[in-house]
Amino acid sequence: MARTSDIEKAAEVLRAGGLVALPTETVYGLGANAEDPAAVSRIFQVKGRPPSHPLIVHIGDAAHLDGWVEDVPPAARLLAERFWPGPLTLVLRRGHRVPLEATGGLETVAVRVPDHPVALALLSAFGGGVTAPSANRFGSVSPTTADHVRAELGAAVDFVLDGGPCEVGVESTIVDATGEIPSILRPGGVTREDLEATLGRPLAVPATSRIRVPGQHPSHYAPRARVVLVEPEKVVAEAELAQESGHRVGVLLPPSLSDVPVKAHAIVAVPASMAAYARGLYGFLRELDQQGCDLIVASLPVEEGLGLAIANRLRRAAGPRSTV
Repeated sequence: MARTSDIEKAAEVLRAGGLVALPTETVYGLGANAEDPAAVSRIFQVKGRPPSHPLIVHIGDAAHLDGWVEDVPPAARLLAERFWPGPLTLVLRRGHRVPLEATGGLETVAVRVPDHPVALALLSAFGGGVTAPSANRFGSVSPTTADHVRAELGAAVDFVLDGGPCEVGVESTIVDATGEIPSILRPGGVTREDLEATLGRPLAVPATSRIRVPGQHPSHYAPRARVVLVEPEKVVAEAELAQESGHRVGVLLPPSLSDVPVKAHAIVAVPASMAAYARGLYGFLRELDQQGCDLIVASLPVEEGLGLAIANRLRRAAGPRSTV
């Protein structure tokens, strides 16, 4: 776990325009001073991320929103009071402190307060906002440990803060709060059901939106192996057929088939708990990559609670060719 001296060092790196990998409750982020256009631009260079793809600004408290956003509508304020610190990102009108480099040229900004003691300590020591997309190459599996960051980005990161494994394991839920009726632009660590209970109204999850936000690329969160999605009852048959055809097949075996033998190169038994599945999802995909799989067969969970976020990540990992 990061020490006070580590946090102070990381804050110094941010002030000097450097990049710091920091833990959050969701995934590890690649952080830069949100008010330094050159440092923000370096994030895009290191990740290989398109400059039109917006970043999330992390702040230490909802009371610090002034300057980062133009205004906070009542629904957004209600959500912030209920879920911050936590895995919820709000899209609001951009304030004067946010350079266009951080928003992909948009006049909106995505902002959140992370729920991790190390991240909050860093934001306090730094005294400003930190832009922090996931600390990995663009489009690949997000990191949930400091070792994942070191293995993928290496010396491209100036300092890595180790805060242990991430508790949530999938990215934050992104809500468009710029209009009268909020909508979910990316399912994540705060469930649709909890958001609806707080607002007292149903929320749409549109397939496309007028606002660009992280995680909307057709292929995202993807391992090196190709991911194919099938119905749960077809996982074993599809995996064995692909294995017999010469693939090195990895299987994300759903709980309903936990006792079924499978002829495959590598098998990961999916937890029955959606919270445990979300926490482990990216680690499972990395494990199957490390075991040399070239094809991963998986099924989607029921799209309720955190199952909606997991299904979203698996679809993005599979890309446009999502089924065999």
